[in-house]
Amino acid sequence: MPVMTKTPKGDEIVILSRAEYDALATGRRDEDAADAARANQILADIARGSETLLTSEQADALLAAKTPFAFWRKHRGMTQEALSKLVGVAQGFISEIENGSKTGDVQTLAAVARALEISLDDLVIPKPPRRSKSRSRKIFVKVRRGGRVKPQSAKRSPKSKSASASG
Repeated sequence: MPVMTKTPKGDEIVILSRAEYDALATGRRDEDAADAARANQILADIARGSETLLTSEQADALLAAKTPFAFWRKHRGMTQEALSKLVGVAQGFISEIENGSKTGDVQTLAAVARALEISLDDLVIPKPPRRSKSRSRKIFVKVRRGGRVKPQSAKRSPKSKSASASG
């Protein structure tokens, strides 16, 4: 059982048994090894060309686009007309899906995703979880061909409050 105490200078310390320490250290090594293995997998995917990496400007453009669909079509250098022929739908329907006025059916979106070499998930705007007004969502984008856009939330530092005058 850990013992919490203070040094003569007042610093808090915890005393652990060797077994508790070893368990913590082993868990940390296992976690680090898993992180390193995942990082190596990503680097291998990049080397193979199966990862689509975005510059910060491209990530900003993706986040600013009306829909991910619009970003990816333009990013791949494809016209709505060319994409509509590949997918087998009217150009007007592609335009409506791209501007968000229509959603498109799963089969059409899957065909679009294949044509753009992205996953179906990359075309869909995820519904953000409900959050309090004091939190904001920061998006880090990692896109994998045939993979997913992976948003990860990060807490923003609290807004400073103006001090009230006391007197």
